[in-house]
Amino acid sequence: MKLNKLLLLLLILPLCAFSSLHKYYISVTQVEFVEEKQSVQIISRIFIDDFELLLRERYDEGITLAGENETPTADTYITKYLKDKINIKINGVDMTLKFIGKTYEADIMKCYLEIEGVRAVKTFEMSNKVLFDLFSDQQNIVKTKINSKQKSFILYAQKDSNMLKF
Repeated sequence: MKLNKLLLLLLILPLCAFSSLHKYYISVTQVEFVEEKQSVQIISRIFIDDFELLLRERYDEGITLAGENETPTADTYITKYLKDKINIKINGVDMTLKFIGKTYEADIMKCYLEIEGVRAVKTFEMSNKVLFDLFSDQQNIVKTKINSKQKSFILYAQKDSNMLKF
């Protein structure tokens, strides 16, 4: 009888441990160098509710993302914030990000950015501080495809940049 209770406890305990909801703060950014277009194309996936909360705290308490009620100034704020928090150097030179637009997919906002006029990539350095100013445990995953090589890294508040050599 004691063995059955012990087994039952061992089966239930892990379920209880994972049943409490814990919010994870993660973004995923894909970076691809398209040599034929001399362009670095970037897609950053961020949870809508987290980004909306950040924009409300930083710029406008009444801002709404996604849906019919999206605030007309949303793109302006998104562009301003992303250009402030994402910095890229290619071959040691600071690059200018161009905000192309955004789409929504379920609870994710996909932001499209581009760096034009890139002929070759020997070194790629990225700082991604998106949402670090709101969530101390935020992690930003970066996946790159540059010169036919795929590399990834994770950025967090204590290490907000990384450099890759190709």
